[in-house]
Amino acid sequence: MAATRTRGRGHTTARTSLRARRHLRVRKKVSGSAGRPRLAVKRSARHIFAQLVDDATGQTAKARQVGELLARRAREAGVAAAVFDRGGYAYHGRVAALADGAREGGLKL
Repeated sequence: MAATRTRGRGHTTARTSLRARRHLRVRKKVSGSAGRPRLAVKRSARHIFAQLVDDATGQTAKARQVGELLARRAREAGVAAAVFDRGGYAYHGRVAALADGAREGGLKL
């Protein structure tokens, strides 16, 4: 019984560490600026979060759960284009839906 519990925990730990490695690999290549901030995505079991980050100054512009709302708020902040940072998650499902919503809202990714 104890072996089963340990194996389950190890699987989750391995999955999170693999996601962290993918995230670092993406972050080496993707950087946001004031003209084109990084659209960073965080996904939990129940919610999805997004924020626009200017890596030059370390400032977060706007953060919302829905891509279209994010795009509208980004336009209000004077941001027309952003770099999409999927945070190590697969570009599928809710992550892809967020990006599509941001594009439909007028944000250039």
